[in-house]
Amino acid sequence: MTLNSLDLSTRAITTGDVEGKGRRTRVRKRPPVVTGVLLAVLCLLMMSPFIWMALSVTKPTNVAFANPPVMWGYVPTFDAFVNLWETTYFSDYLVNTLVVAVVSTVLALVIGIPAAYALSRFPSYISALLLVLALIFRALPRFAVVLPMYDISRALGIYDTTFALAIALVAINQPFTIWLLRNFFAEIPRELDEAAMIDGCTRIGMLRRVMIPLMGPGILTAGIFVFLFAFQEYLTALVLTDSSSKTVPVFIATQLGQTLPMLQQAGAASILLTIPVILIAFIAQKYLVAGLSDGAVKG
Repeated sequence: MTLNSLDLSTRAITTGDVEGKGRRTRVRKRPPVVTGVLLAVLCLLMMSPFIWMALSVTKPTNVAFANPPVMWGYVPTFDAFVNLWETTYFSDYLVNTLVVAVVSTVLALVIGIPAAYALSRFPSYISALLLVLALIFRALPRFAVVLPMYDISRALGIYDTTFALAIALVAINQPFTIWLLRNFFAEIPRELDEAAMIDGCTRIGMLRRVMIPLMGPGILTAGIFVFLFAFQEYLTALVLTDSSSKTVPVFIATQLGQTLPMLQQAGAASILLTIPVILIAFIAQKYLVAGLSDGAVKG
């Protein structure tokens, strides 16, 4: 074989490989339009229960529960929301829900930050045992935890108070808070602890001045999750409250199975309970993603 023919063969092989790779690349690619359409359809399917509920709440009662359902040709109304505020104690239930969520979140972070820091900086058999026990406690059936709390709140005279419910939610959500914050603390080099202590900081001062500022995304992530858990909690609130400290999820459950106007009020309350969750998710989504990705590297 001559030098010219060898050169032509090499070019042909190289060209064929490049074209083959190009073809394979083109086959593997998906047009952005198709991906966007699939994601839009998936989001629509996931949002369909909420959309159906919103449509039912804004319909007149006789139209909302018609069979077959009426989708068009009706005049929207907000009577369900007006009746919810005027004929029920929904505003009180909403205040109770917010108070319980805020108090439990603050207490969970105040307890969880130093506990997570100690577990991340002083590894031992006791630390591992505490983490395993916290995980087991979190995995227990909720009734196994809530019923003893009911007896304790009765004995202490704090049953049907927002304080008792907030303390119970702190105990229930504390394992999650400690595990999540511990992963964030594990990402911070220990050399920072040593440098701060060489400069004269105590453990508490170093935690307050150095660790907590560095833990901003992690603390915000843990706080948002604990707040959402407490804001939507149903079973614990059902067992530990009666009337004066009733929360919105418990109120919604009491409206189900009643008259059709009450059922519409339950739908309106569900929408009002969902809107803050959606707003928090949209506002804090970048912090949640950043915080979870940072805290998921080390265990």
